[in-house]
Amino acid sequence: MDEASLLTAISQVGFPIVLTGYLLIRFEKRLEVLNESIMKLTEVITKKMSEESHGK
Repeated sequence: MDEASLLTAISQVGFPIVLTGYLLIRFEKRLEVLNESIMKLTEVITKKMSEESHGK
């Protein structure tokens, strides 16, 4: 987004709305990575618990 379109957006909808939109877009990828990490961790924990219950 160039400076002119940023200023236009701020003047049309206001700074808080533009800032919120920017932050949501920016953090979306980080949230996706965190979600993938949580899913992998869940799989590892489930596998480990399954191995321990079968081993006893």
